[in-house]
Amino acid sequence: MEIDNPEVIAEARAVFDRYEAAIASNDTEILDASFWPDPRTVRFGVTEILYGIDAIRAFRATVKTYAPRIQKHIHITAFGRDFACTHLEYERVGTGLIGRETKIMARLPEHGWRVVSAHVSLLAGHDPGRTQKG
Repeated sequence: MEIDNPEVIAEARAVFDRYEAAIASNDTEILDASFWPDPRTVRFGVTEILYGIDAIRAFRATVKTYAPRIQKHIHITAFGRDFACTHLEYERVGTGLIGRETKIMARLPEHGWRVVSAHVSLLAGHDPGRTQKG
Protein backbone atom coordinates (compact mmCIF):
# COMPACT_ATOMS: atom_id res chain seq x y z
CA MET A 1 0.00 0.00 0.00
CA GLU A 2 1.29 3.41 -0.92
CA ILE A 3 1.32 5.96 1.89
CA ASP A 4 1.14 9.71 1.25
CA ASN A 5 0.78 9.70 -2.52
CA PRO A 6 1.11 13.41 -3.38
CA GLU A 7 -1.98 13.35 -5.62
CA VAL A 8 -4.11 11.82 -2.88
CA ILE A 9 -2.74 14.27 -0.30
CA ALA A 10 -3.68 17.13 -2.66
CA GLU A 11 -7.20 15.73 -3.11
CA ALA A 12 -7.66 15.34 0.66
CA ARG A 13 -6.32 18.86 1.19
CA ALA A 14 -8.84 20.23 -1.31
CA VAL A 15 -11.69 18.58 0.61
CA PHE A 16 -10.21 19.91 3.87
CA ASP A 17 -9.89 23.47 2.51
CA ARG A 18 -13.42 23.45 1.11
CA TYR A 19 -14.76 22.30 4.47
CA GLU A 20 -12.79 24.95 6.37
CA ALA A 21 -14.13 27.69 4.08
CA ALA A 22 -17.65 26.35 4.65
CA ILE A 23 -17.14 26.43 8.45
CA ALA A 24 -16.02 30.07 8.24
CA SER A 25 -19.11 31.06 6.23
CA ASN A 26 -21.49 28.51 7.82
CA ASP A 27 -22.31 27.12 4.39
CA THR A 28 -24.52 24.27 5.56
CA GLU A 29 -24.97 22.89 2.06
CA ILE A 30 -21.23 22.33 1.60
CA LEU A 31 -20.78 21.11 5.18
CA ASP A 32 -23.53 18.51 4.73
CA ALA A 33 -22.26 17.50 1.28
CA SER A 34 -18.79 16.89 2.74
CA PHE A 35 -20.09 13.97 4.81
CA TRP A 36 -20.98 10.49 3.61
CA PRO A 37 -24.78 10.45 3.33
CA ASP A 38 -25.15 7.28 5.35
CA PRO A 39 -26.49 6.22 8.78
CA ARG A 40 -23.00 4.87 9.63
CA THR A 41 -21.37 8.31 9.47
CA VAL A 42 -20.21 9.62 12.85
CA ARG A 43 -19.44 13.15 14.09
CA PHE A 44 -18.34 13.86 17.64
CA GLY A 45 -18.30 17.59 18.32
CA VAL A 46 -17.40 19.77 21.27
CA THR A 47 -20.95 19.51 22.62
CA GLU A 48 -22.60 16.80 20.55
CA ILE A 49 -22.44 13.11 19.69
CA LEU A 50 -23.99 12.43 16.30
CA TYR A 51 -24.57 9.06 14.68
CA GLY A 52 -25.76 9.09 11.08
CA ILE A 53 -26.10 11.73 8.42
CA ASP A 54 -29.63 12.66 9.54
CA ALA A 55 -28.37 13.59 13.02
CA ILE A 56 -25.47 15.54 11.51
CA ARG A 57 -27.80 17.46 9.20
CA ALA A 58 -30.23 18.18 12.05
CA PHE A 59 -27.36 19.56 14.15
CA ARG A 60 -26.08 21.72 11.29
CA ALA A 61 -29.55 23.22 10.86
CA THR A 62 -29.36 24.60 14.42
CA VAL A 63 -26.00 26.39 14.04
CA LYS A 64 -26.13 30.14 13.38
CA THR A 65 -22.35 30.63 13.26
CA TYR A 66 -19.18 28.80 14.20
CA ALA A 67 -16.56 30.41 16.42
CA PRO A 68 -13.84 31.95 14.23
CA ARG A 69 -10.55 30.09 14.35
CA ILE A 70 -6.96 30.33 13.24
CA GLN A 71 -5.35 27.23 11.80
CA LYS A 72 -2.19 26.39 13.75
CA HIS A 73 -1.15 23.03 12.31
CA ILE A 74 -2.53 20.78 9.59
CA HIS A 75 -1.44 17.17 9.20
CA ILE A 76 -2.72 14.90 6.43
CA THR A 77 -1.91 11.24 5.87
CA ALA A 78 -3.13 9.17 2.92
CA PHE A 79 -3.30 5.39 2.85
CA GLY A 80 -3.59 4.04 -0.66
CA ARG A 81 -5.71 6.00 -3.13
CA ASP A 82 -9.04 5.98 -1.30
CA PHE A 83 -8.45 6.69 2.39
CA ALA A 84 -7.05 9.73 4.20
CA CYS A 85 -7.00 11.34 7.63
CA THR A 86 -6.79 15.07 8.24
CA HIS A 87 -5.86 16.61 11.56
CA LEU A 88 -6.19 20.27 12.43
CA GLU A 89 -4.96 22.09 15.49
CA TYR A 90 -6.58 25.51 15.72
CA GLU A 91 -7.02 28.44 18.07
CA ARG A 92 -10.39 30.03 18.66
CA VAL A 93 -10.09 33.74 17.93
CA GLY A 94 -10.29 35.95 21.00
CA THR A 95 -10.33 33.12 23.53
CA GLY A 96 -6.97 31.39 23.18
CA LEU A 97 -8.74 28.03 23.38
CA ILE A 98 -6.98 25.31 21.42
CA GLY A 99 -9.13 22.96 19.38
CA ARG A 100 -8.45 19.74 17.55
CA GLU A 101 -10.31 18.31 14.61
CA THR A 102 -9.83 14.94 12.95
CA LYS A 103 -11.59 13.83 9.81
CA ILE A 104 -11.42 10.34 8.36
CA MET A 105 -12.21 10.45 4.67
CA ALA A 106 -12.84 7.77 2.08
CA ARG A 107 -13.19 8.00 -1.67
CA LEU A 108 -16.52 6.31 -2.35
CA PRO A 109 -17.49 5.16 -5.87
CA GLU A 110 -20.88 6.86 -5.86
CA HIS A 111 -19.90 10.02 -3.93
CA GLY A 112 -16.19 10.81 -4.35
CA TRP A 113 -14.31 11.97 -1.25
CA ARG A 114 -16.51 12.13 1.85
CA VAL A 115 -15.92 12.44 5.57
CA VAL A 116 -17.01 9.16 7.16
CA SER A 117 -16.03 10.09 10.71
CA ALA A 118 -15.10 13.36 12.43
CA HIS A 119 -14.08 14.38 15.91
CA VAL A 120 -13.83 17.95 17.19
CA SER A 121 -12.65 18.84 20.69
CA LEU A 122 -11.26 21.67 22.75
CA LEU A 123 -8.13 21.19 24.80
CA ALA A 124 -8.84 21.41 28.51
CA GLY A 125 -6.36 23.20 30.73
CA HIS A 126 -5.91 19.97 32.63
CA ASP A 127 -7.28 16.46 32.73
CA PRO A 128 -9.46 16.12 35.85
CA GLY A 129 -9.42 12.33 35.43
CA ARG A 130 -5.65 12.10 35.71
CA THR A 131 -3.49 12.66 38.75
CA GLN A 132 0.15 13.58 38.51
CA LYS A 133 3.03 11.88 40.26
CA GLY A 134 4.75 13.92 42.77
